[in-house]
Amino acid sequence: MRRVVDPAAQAVLCVLLVAIAMIAATPLRLPGLAPETHVAPPGTRAMWLWRHEEPQPVVDWAAANGVRALFAYYDPKAGTTDLERLKALCDEAGIVLDALGGEPSWTTDHATALAWARGAAATGLFHGLHLDVEPYLLPAWNDDQASLVPDYLALLDQTIAATELPLELDVPFWLPTVPVSGGGNLADAVLARVAGVTVMSYRNTATGDNSIVGVAADLLNRAASLAKPVRLGAETQALGDCAYCSFHGDTATQLQQTLSAVDTAAQRYPAFAGIAVHQYDSWIALTG
Repeated sequence: MRRVVDPAAQAVLCVLLVAIAMIAATPLRLPGLAPETHVAPPGTRAMWLWRHEEPQPVVDWAAANGVRALFAYYDPKAGTTDLERLKALCDEAGIVLDALGGEPSWTTDHATALAWARGAAATGLFHGLHLDVEPYLLPAWNDDQASLVPDYLALLDQTIAATELPLELDVPFWLPTVPVSGGGNLADAVLARVAGVTVMSYRNTATGDNSIVGVAADLLNRAASLAKPVRLGAETQALGDCAYCSFHGDTATQLQQTLSAVDTAAQRYPAFAGIAVHQYDSWIALTG
């Protein structure tokens, strides 16, 4: 027997069918994916090289200690012979070579900074630029920070525009506490500009409130949202005014154990790009 459909029910059914058809025809829009970051595997190291050294021992040490990036000081007044040798050895060892430079005075002396950047790029030897400017070392920082902050950001903008090389920066862990005119803070302003940062998280313990990971946690979190890599810095030079800020006086074994603990703890941070050790000559001086 043929079933007769009630007109009211038929109308409801038609509405439902139309709605289903419209939904099916509408492209599915999922929430945007978070920026991708890649956590560095344990043992990933970088190293500062501020002084002229014989290239072969430097690269041998670097390769033996997990160094995947070398920040080598570039002096525009010096020849490039040793840098060319260093570059060739780094290429063989799979180590990225970046040009290291910077002075607090570059905060306002942009011409000198840009000449340095262009000179480093012109050598064709470097993967990127690694600036260590530290404007807070200027006497004016305490009296006229509000003027120096925009000068510092302008320096970054001009340096990025001056070459095609990526720019990375050494920064203090307290950068988020520095305000920027118009709102926000210096950490977010810097991270929005540069390719990556190395936090001077100079402590001699791995975890806790006043540790390498502890003081850098804020910047690690901020950088993750922008998919910017963050290295954590470890100091091996003597710092007379801050014994807990350096591994100077500790053994090489103590350094290695602490940095391994940092590797483990920092795996939870998507921006973690390894540990940078400051610097070659004081690192190799550690014994035991």
